[in-house]
Amino acid sequence: MTAVESRPAGVLTESPGHRPFGARAKAFVALTKPRVIELLLMTTVPVMFLAAEGVPDLWLVLATCIGGYLSAGGAGAFNMWYDRDIDALMDRTSQRPVVTGMVSPRECLAFATALTVGSTLWFWFLVNPLSAVLSLGANAFYVVVYTMILKRRTAQNIVWGGIAGCMPVIIGWSAVTNSVSWAALVLFLVIFFWTPPHYWPLSMKVKDDYERVGVPMLPVIAGNKAVAKQIVVYSWVMVAVSLALQPLGYTGWFYTVVAAALGGFWLKEAHALQARAKAGITGAKLKEMRLFHWSITYVSLLFVAVAVDPFLR
Repeated sequence: MTAVESRPAGVLTESPGHRPFGARAKAFVALTKPRVIELLLMTTVPVMFLAAEGVPDLWLVLATCIGGYLSAGGAGAFNMWYDRDIDALMDRTSQRPVVTGMVSPRECLAFATALTVGSTLWFWFLVNPLSAVLSLGANAFYVVVYTMILKRRTAQNIVWGGIAGCMPVIIGWSAVTNSVSWAALVLFLVIFFWTPPHYWPLSMKVKDDYERVGVPMLPVIAGNKAVAKQIVVYSWVMVAVSLALQPLGYTGWFYTVVAAALGGFWLKEAHALQARAKAGITGAKLKEMRLFHWSITYVSLLFVAVAVDPFLR
């Protein structure tokens, strides 16, 4: 399946002089997808506490967060530049800045490039070269592999494209230690297996949008029963991986207890969604967004436990 070929969005409906500065500033911020970045930083900072086995250098934390925001913001802006054709046709994305013309495609591309170059240099000189390379690699993976190659071609788009969203965990660890460890890789895998059951419920909710533009998200090409089954499978693997840190010696009792409790509630919600899907329930009564919203709470609390655990051992 391929998406529509035309790119109607980004044609200015008003002259540049009629675009207020405040609105333009908000539009450029929106290009960076701040809500997504907030979640990415939520997984970066706690890993730095785990890597430091206590409180890391606070300047380093600030520098890593700024670099991470710039890098992820650049990737988000590239995504909005490339996807402006389908964004214009989807209800969920129809008000994005390039679609409305508040930011032109050329401005968006220049902004994305500046953020990407700036973030790479920031990491290189103020954090360390390893973190700079990892950050640039995550940016390139999201833009090229996910946005340009996978998203419009395969239902596995969010599975493998989600690797970019796992990279802040690795970057947080490398910022502190200038290396990568098994702990960072385990947490990388937690986010990897978390991403599909986090995003598929949202995709179920807005599958008409994706179907309209020919993007083969799993809910578009498979029924609710099949999607819910995949959600349950990924959920079990995610919870199992999340409990691997303690046997490997990286966390103590606190993280383990929190991870087990959070994982148990996640599995309850995942199986409840599967039961509703098996019963043929559709529409609002399917309550697929319950799991989507819980997934954000889950990952936030899990990584808070990652940060707190070193102080209780």
